[in-house]
Amino acid sequence: MNKVPLTVNGAEKLRAELEELKSVVRPRIIAAIASAREHGDLKENAEYHAAREQQSFAEGRIAEIESKLSNAQIIDVTKVDANGKVVFGATVAIEDMDSEKKVTYQIVGEDEANIKEGRISIGSPIARALIGKQEGDTVIVKAPGGDVEYEIISVEYV
Repeated sequence: MNKVPLTVNGAEKLRAELEELKSVVRPRIIAAIASAREHGDLKENAEYHAAREQQSFAEGRIAEIESKLSNAQIIDVTKVDANGKVVFGATVAIEDMDSEKKVTYQIVGEDEANIKEGRISIGSPIARALIGKQEGDTVIVKAPGGDVEYEIISVEYV
């Protein structure tokens, strides 16, 4: 399987979620199943079925996170020497050449992407257009609504 790029912060969040699932959620679900079993007939016991469904979801998420972490290529952008170029993990401020609207994005892995928090996936059209460019360059992003031209204002590795 291919290595999946992940920032240090993204890996820490996944590890924290994994720890929460294993040490808090899993024991709580096991206790709920045990309590529901004490109520008798399992075929008609809604509490039991709900707890088993929660257990299935939690175990699936644990397996998913463990898989992601085992296949992750964790990149510490603060230690990357990119000579001012846009690379994975970089925080890039860009300006729309038409509307003069300025936005700042950090380029992250697909699992970390959250547009509301200013993190875009490495596979997104904007990120693909920005990779390899540097401050002062102009890029054209092929967006669903047509081509959009941006100027790179700054590139930071934080």
